[in-house]
Amino acid sequence: MTNPVTQAAALLKDHRESIDRLDAILVYTLGERFKHTQAVGKLKAQHDLPPSDPSREAAQIARLEDLAEKADLDPDFAKAFLNFIIQEVIRHHKKHQS
Repeated sequence: MTNPVTQAAALLKDHRESIDRLDAILVYTLGERFKHTQAVGKLKAQHDLPPSDPSREAAQIARLEDLAEKADLDPDFAKAFLNFIIQEVIRHHKKHQS
């Protein structure tokens, strides 16, 4: 018979390993995303386009909220997360324009 504490410790270890893998996926995915947004920022700067595109941002937020609901993720959290990323992207875009 398996000790409940030992079984819980094994389950905890498995969950933590999954979390660690997912954290790595998130970091590499964000890195790849920012490579593309950096390229967009340079392109915008070269063509004197504004660093922010409110209509695209609104569409992206709506799209992410929909994806969040389908993924059983709090849409408010997803919206706050995307807003944070958008602000960081705009900050990078402004750097290219100076």
